[in-house]
Amino acid sequence: MPKRTLVLLEGSTRVNGLLFVQAAKRLGLHPITLSADPAQYDYLAAERFETIRVDTGNPNALIRECLRLSANYDIVGVTSPLEAFYAIAGKLCRYFDLPGPDPASIERCRDKYAQRQLLAKAGVPMPDYRVAANAAEIESAASEIGWPVVVKPTVGNCSRGVRLCRTVRELTEHTTYLLGGKHIWQSTPNIVLVEEFAQGPQYIVHIMGNEVVAIAAAKFGRPPHFVFRKCIFPAPLTDDEHERIADVSLSCLRALGLGWGPINIELRWTKLGPVVIEVNPRIAGAPDSQLGQLAYGVDLVAEHIKLVTGEICNLHKIRSHTAAAAFLIPDCDGTVDWIDGVSRAAAMPGIAEVKLLIEPKMRIVRKGDDRDGIGWVIASSPSLDQTEAILQDAVDLIHWSITPFSILGRHE
Repeated sequence: MPKRTLVLLEGSTRVNGLLFVQAAKRLGLHPITLSADPAQYDYLAAERFETIRVDTGNPNALIRECLRLSANYDIVGVTSPLEAFYAIAGKLCRYFDLPGPDPASIERCRDKYAQRQLLAKAGVPMPDYRVAANAAEIESAASEIGWPVVVKPTVGNCSRGVRLCRTVRELTEHTTYLLGGKHIWQSTPNIVLVEEFAQGPQYIVHIMGNEVVAIAAAKFGRPPHFVFRKCIFPAPLTDDEHERIADVSLSCLRALGLGWGPINIELRWTKLGPVVIEVNPRIAGAPDSQLGQLAYGVDLVAEHIKLVTGEICNLHKIRSHTAAAAFLIPDCDGTVDWIDGVSRAAAMPGIAEVKLLIEPKMRIVRKGDDRDGIGWVIASSPSLDQTEAILQDAVDLIHWSITPFSILGRHE
C-alpha cells in the first residue's frame, strides 16, 4: 500500500519546518519536502527526511513533481510552513482536489495595502495609512499622518524592512535602505506602506478556521525596530478585553475571505481599544506553537496538518497553564566567543526548552528583525507570576561573549 504522504513546500531554518515534519511523522504520515535548495534546512539531512529539489516558485513544476510522486505515494495533503509558499500550496490543493486555503484570499491578504483596503471597507479599526512608491511620496505620507510613523514593505513578514521613524532624518535613512537596493523585496513593484504608530500593548491572536484558539501578549525590544523580546500564553486580559479582541479578529476573517486553516493577527490595545496591525494567513513562527501546546495542550502544527489531510482537528484545551518565552537578543555585531549557562537553565524545574541558534566562532550581524534572535527560553507553570519568575531566573543564568567587529578590525 502506498505511504500516506504530506508534501511540504520548502521548510524553515528557524524550527517551524522541523515541527511540521515531526508532527507529520507522529500522525503516521510520510513527509516529503520540495525545495529549491534542500541543503539550507539542516534538520532534513540530520533526521533523514525525504527531500526533492524543484523550483518551488513554479506551480507547473510543482504539479509535475507531485504527479510523478503520486505514482508511488498516496499524496493526502500539501502545505508549507512558510507564508511565501502558502498560496502556491493552496493552488496545488485545488489542482489535486485536496483540502486547503483559498489561494486568492491568501494572496490578497499577503499584500498589506490590499489587506488594509479590505479591512477599512469592513470598518475594522486600524492605524491611518498611506501607500507610496518613491521618497517624495513617503515623506508626504508621513507628514499627512503625523510623527512617528511605521514604514514597511507592502509584502513581507517577520518585521523585515519594518522601522519606526520619528524624524525626517530617520525616515530618509529607512527610505534609502528600502529603495536603494539593500532590502530584498518579495513583490514587484516595490511599494511602501506608511502607517500611524499605534501605541499600546501588543497582542497576537491565534486562529484555526473560525475559532480563536489563543490570545498571546507580546513585547518588543527597543525601537526603532520591532524585534520580539517576550511572548506570554495566554495574555493577561479581562473577559471584556478578550471578547473585544476576539470580535475584531473574527471580523478580519470575514473582510478578507479567510476562515480555513491557521491565521495569526497582530493587534495593539490603544486608547480606542483593539487596533489591527496586520493579518497573517499562516501559522505563527516558533516558538508560538510550543507555547500553545504547553499552555493548553493544543498542538497547532499537528492540528493544521490534520486539516490539510482531510482529518478533523481537535482544538479542545486539556489544560490551563501559562507559558512564556524570552528571546535572547545580542547587543552588538561580532563573532561569538563563548556561551555559558545553557545546561543549568535547561535543568531548572518549569523550563520546557532552551534553544540556542548560535555557537562559538559564528558571526552575528543584526538585521533589525526576527533574525536578530539568537535563541529563546521557554517556561511553563500553572500561574503567570510563577512562570515569569522561573523564566527570568533561567535567562539570568545564560551568558555569552561577542567580540565586536570594530575590535576585531582587519583580523576579523
